[in-house]
Amino acid sequence: MLDEFVRRALSEDLGDGDHTSLACINEDEKSAARLEVRERGILAGIGVAKRVFELYDSSLEIEILKNDGDSVIEGDIAFIVKGSARSILSTERLVLNLMQRMSGIATKTHQMVEMISHTDAILLDTRKTTPGIRFIEKEAVAIGGGGNHRFGLYDMIMIKDNHIDYAGGISRAIQKTHSYLDANNKKLKIEIEVRSLNELDEVLTEGKVHRIMLDNFSPKEIENALKLIPQEYETEASGGITEENIVAYAETGVDFISVGALTHSVKSLDLGLKAYT
Repeated sequence: MLDEFVRRALSEDLGDGDHTSLACINEDEKSAARLEVRERGILAGIGVAKRVFELYDSSLEIEILKNDGDSVIEGDIAFIVKGSARSILSTERLVLNLMQRMSGIATKTHQMVEMISHTDAILLDTRKTTPGIRFIEKEAVAIGGGGNHRFGLYDMIMIKDNHIDYAGGISRAIQKTHSYLDANNKKLKIEIEVRSLNELDEVLTEGKVHRIMLDNFSPKEIENALKLIPQEYETEASGGITEENIVAYAETGVDFISVGALTHSVKSLDLGLKAYT
């Protein structure tokens, strides 16, 4: 998946050639560049960057000085790449785009994981990702210490509000899900979203799910809901969870907390790839 993406991304950027580099730089010119860190954070994307260089020009040499998951500060050097000056220039922007975004995600994830580290709650990402690079963004969440929710629509059953409304209610949605899984010989975990204590009561009456998502519940409402939910069910809080309130949610005793902002609203980490001699 990574190789396919990198080749597609390089093709998108290069078109019929990096004409600026072709015009300015001699074909046999050798040089080096350093990845400079310009602000504090968690580094992510070293492995991805290495693969970009390898696929574009296997003769490039990469000296890795910092690894994925390392804490970095302004002035740190993450790696040095040496070889064809044209190749370094042609891959510069793709490497930076990927590493800046991944490091931003890893940094935000790490910050929020640290905030709830005194609890047993696990921070999760969601499917609110950038199309085409979900696997990269979810890798960045893991590097930052978070957990990955389902990767896509195919690896878990997640019955949300629209599924419930279209199916004709909670009981019908659960029953139809089990009929489908049985008919297709699939063994997938089932999560269901509830929007109120009344819906929670319906789920508990029907049973046959693995995880209950408490959507847009306040911390106090989650505390009350958890008193009703047997230990056999996993529980997840979701909706409107931010740095300002995540501690209150984690301290309810909920098992998982999903935060879409980890991937859809994150600020990239400031990095630069600069030539040096």
